[in-house]
Amino acid sequence: MTSLSNRQLFLQHNAQTTFFPLLLEMKKAEGVFMWDVTGKRYFDLISGIAVSNVGHGNKAVTEAIIHQTQSYMHLMVYGEFVQAPQVKFAQNLCNLLPPSLQNVYFVNSGAEAVDGALKLAKRHTGRYQTISCRNAYHGSSQGVLSIMGNEIYKNAFRPLIPGNKIIQFGNFDDLEHINNNFACVVVETIQGEAGVRTADKAYFKALRKKCETYGVLLVLDEIQCGMGRTGKMFAFEHYDITPDILCLSKSLGGGMPLGAFISSSEIMQSLAQNPILGHITTFGGHPVCCAAGLAALQFLQNNQLIAQVAEKERHFKDLLQHKRILEIRGKGLLLALQFSSFGENKKIIDACIRNGVITDWFLFCDSAMRLAPPLTISINEIEEACALILKSIDEA
Repeated sequence: MTSLSNRQLFLQHNAQTTFFPLLLEMKKAEGVFMWDVTGKRYFDLISGIAVSNVGHGNKAVTEAIIHQTQSYMHLMVYGEFVQAPQVKFAQNLCNLLPPSLQNVYFVNSGAEAVDGALKLAKRHTGRYQTISCRNAYHGSSQGVLSIMGNEIYKNAFRPLIPGNKIIQFGNFDDLEHINNNFACVVVETIQGEAGVRTADKAYFKALRKKCETYGVLLVLDEIQCGMGRTGKMFAFEHYDITPDILCLSKSLGGGMPLGAFISSSEIMQSLAQNPILGHITTFGGHPVCCAAGLAALQFLQNNQLIAQVAEKERHFKDLLQHKRILEIRGKGLLLALQFSSFGENKKIIDACIRNGVITDWFLFCDSAMRLAPPLTISINEIEEACALILKSIDEA
C-alpha cells in the first residue's frame, strides 16, 4: 500500500484556514533562511509574522531551551509556584520599562494578552465599554474579535461581546469620543494588518491626555511591533508616552509560544481579588518559553541588534526603488511595499517564492507586501534579498 506524503496528510488531518495553502514543506531553518525538503533555500522576510527577531535556530535560545528542559518543564498552573525562568524574564523586562509598568502577567499568545488586558481594564475601572481602531487586529479569539476593526472577519461570528466603539487610528477628531463611560482604549502602536500604518507623536500625546482626563486605561498592543522591531525596544518609546497596559507576544518568546500583558502592581492586583483567580492560565509563562524569551532578549541586547535597525531600514528603502512600488511605509524592520492591487501584489509574492523569498500580504491591506525579516539580517543579505524582490517584480 502506497503511503501518503506529508502534504497529503497535512491536507487530510490538519485543519485548514484557506482552500489554497502554500504547501511549502520546510526541513530546516537557520538565521534568515529556510530550506524545503528539496533543498531549495528561501529568505524568510516575514519572520513567521514578526516572531523570529533573533533569527531561526539561534544558538543562545536553543541552548536555553535545552538547559531548562533538563531542570523542569510544566510544574503547576501559572501564578502558584515560584519558577526562576518566569521571575528572571519578568525582572529583565521590567528593567527596560517605565516605573508604571512593573508587573507582568505571562500568557500563551497575543490574543490572550489582549484578552487579559481587556479583563484587567474592566475589572480595575468598573466599566465595560471599550474603544478600538478601524482595521485593528488584536487576534482571533472571541474576546479580541469583538474589538477587531474590520467587519469582514467579525460578521460570521456574531453575536460578539457588546460595548466596543471603533474610531479611526491617527484621527484627532475621533479622540473626542473618549469619555468616562469607557474602561480602555486599545491601540496598536503601529497598525500591522492595516498595512503598517503609523501616527505622529502629537496624536499619541493627545490620546494619552484624553485617557488621563477621563480615567480611561490606555492599552498599547505591541505584539507585532515590540521587542526591537522598530528600532526601539518598545515602539511607544518613539512617541514619549507610556501605556497603562502593554501587550506583547510573537517575538517575546524567541520562537516559543509566549505572550504577556504588563501593568502596574496596583492595577494588576485587581485580578487577585473579588474574585480571586480573576484571570488564570495553565500554560502561560511556561518555564521553557520564558527561558527562551530571556535568552532572546539578552541576545538582542548583547549584540546591539536594535541599534542596527534604522540603518537596515534605510538600506531596504534605498534598494527597493521600482516604478511599481507606489509607497514604502513603516518603521524599522516592519515595512509595507504598496502596489496597485491585490492581483498585482499576489503575482509578485508568488514570483518571490519561486525566486526563494518568502513574503506575505496584510489581512486588511492585501495590495501591500509585508517585509519583517529577522533583526539579525545582514547588509549583504538585505542586498541579495532586495535584488530578488526587484527581479520578481519584473517577472510578475
